[in-house]
Order: sequence, then structure tokens, then C-alpha cells
Amino acid sequence: MARVCTEALPDTVDELKLMLMTRLNLEGEGEMIIQFQDEEFRGECCNLNNMQDLHGEKIKLKVIMKAPPSIPQSDDKPDTASLDTSCWSSGETSGRSKPWPNPFPIPTFSYDIELKLSQGNEHYQKDGSLLPLSSHTDIKIDLLDKVGRAMYEYNAYPTQKQIEEVAKALIEKHPCLKEPGSKEGFYCWKFSLSLMLGNLRQKYRQITRKMKKERRCKTNFLPDFPQGRTSNGLEEDRESLLDEVKKKKPDYYPINSLMGQTFVLRRKEIVGNEPLVTEIQSRWPALFLERQIGAEFTRLVSADLLKSFLSGLDRYLPRLINLYEAQKQRKTNLGHDAKLQNLLVSFDSVISTVISGL
Repeated sequence: MARVCTEALPDTVDELKLMLMTRLNLEGEGEMIIQFQDEEFRGECCNLNNMQDLHGEKIKLKVIMKAPPSIPQSDDKPDTASLDTSCWSSGETSGRSKPWPNPFPIPTFSYDIELKLSQGNEHYQKDGSLLPLSSHTDIKIDLLDKVGRAMYEYNAYPTQKQIEEVAKALIEKHPCLKEPGSKEGFYCWKFSLSLMLGNLRQKYRQITRKMKKERRCKTNFLPDFPQGRTSNGLEEDRESLLDEVKKKKPDYYPINSLMGQTFVLRRKEIVGNEPLVTEIQSRWPALFLERQIGAEFTRLVSADLLKSFLSGLDRYLPRLINLYEAQKQRKTNLGHDAKLQNLLVSFDSVISTVISGL
């Protein structure tokens, strides 16, 4: 049993895993599984897939480190962590890929900044004068960015004690950066580094989301073969899929399952060989079924085709109605289309009913 304290929960499950690995000193290349007590299932432990499932200030989680297939599973029991969002943990933590150094090595800055810091340190040794950062804001921004990135390489969620150690190491290496009127000389540096780390986390989070979205939304998206599967095995699944589609009463459940399993093979054929539509229809007739068109769209861009179409239609509906009204006034063929007229009458009837009910 271990207790982890944090001021706020991360936005995603992946970030929570990273924080727990850091705070609990967990190592290994296996997959981490986080379970929580779900009240809807009488407190049974369920896998955490959405951060919105966690409620309250004190949350009890079960952390399971699943070993890779090449590593035999051990008989150790899974760790249990108590997550407290009401305070910060003050214990020592290891870094993301390497232990947190003590003392923390302050990185080397650009030539111009190192020159100014060297001159500032000489003046400090002579008469105790400090570098006026108020008139050198560019220097302070570069210092915070370089030090913040160095900290992020070790730990994206360092403790307040670790941030304080870095701020202290900064003014020890460059005493001209001490704060005037401050007893310790690094309080504002500590606060600024905390803000910088928050900005870095937000920046990298947005970059990661953008990369994932772009990768999933590419028309030529080419996923890798599932683990343990080969093109020959997927070709056998395609033949089974073809046999099922040719039946007089095909079962759509195995069709949907086989279409999902053979998605990789299908994408490599379409993107790599660029076959004709007739060839695709001959090898993948299920792809032209109505429900599979929507399913394939979802597999490709992670979006619901019908929902996207209807939401787009709702967005442009007022403009379409205005266009129809304009065509009707001009007495064009479109303005006198019987189906459109009936549709508009029905739409006006619904609007009148809604207004009268208010």
C-alpha cells in the first residue's frame, strides 16, 4: 500500500500512469493497468479508461504491472495506491527514464546568456550586485525554458521539494540570479519553474493529441499488423469473410468482426496497390454494405459517419432553407420541387408547434 498526493488529477489516463510510475518508483517495460472501485458494480475493481470515472479527493487505485510476453509473469501481488488530491507528496521520486539527480545539474545555456551570466557572477563576487532581470526578460525566459525542459526529462510531475532543489542549484551556480530582498534568494525562481513545468505539460499534451489525431485522420493511414498476426493469417480471415458474405442469409456479427480483424490487410492493399474499385469490390464485397461503409469510416478516422453527416446537415440547414426560399421566389425548377415543398411545409409545421408550446 502506497499513498500518492497531488493537487490535481492529470487530464488523461496515460498521464496518470506516468505520474504513478514516477511517484511509486515503478520500473519495467510491461503494460501498466490501473483499476478503480466502481460503485456501479458494487465496488468491484474495474479497469480505468476515462479520468471522469474518478471522483472525490481520496481515491483508492490498484496498479498492475503486466510483464511483456517474453518475460515470465511473477507471483507478486499488484500494488495498491491511495491517490490523494488534497495535498502534495514530499517523498523522493525517481524520474521518467532515469533517477532524479541530487544535486540537480543546471544545463548550459546559449553563448550570449552564458557570457552575461559570467559577467554577472564576476560583479556579484566583487560588490554583491545582482543581474537586473527586470530589464533582461528575454534572459529569464530562456533560463526558465532550458531548466524546465531539463527537469521534464527526468520527471514531468516533480515534487515541490525537487523544484526547490533546482531553484537553489540555479542560484548557487549563478549567484547573480538571486532575488533582491529575499532571504533564501530563490523563492520566485521556484514559483516560476512550477509555472513553466505546467506550461510544458500542456504544450506536450497538445502536441501528442495533435499527432494522434493527424495519424488517425490521414487518408493513407497504415496501421501495423496486430501482434502475432501475419498477412497469410489475415488472408485466411478474408477468405472466411468472403464465404460469409456469399451466403443467402449472411450473419452480420462475424462479418463485422472479420472486417475489423482484416482492416490492416485491406488498408495495405488499397494504399499500396491502388486497385480499381471493381477489384476492391471483388476482394472485399462486405466493404460495400451500408453498415460497413460507416464502420470502415470509423476505423479510419475514429468518427461516426452518420453522426458527422447529420451534425453537418444541422449546421447548414438554415442556409439550405434560405437557398430554397430564394429559388422559390425566383420560380425556378428547384423552388417548385414537390418533395422540397412538402419538406418545408413539414418543417414550418414543427416550428409552429414548438413556438405554440412555449
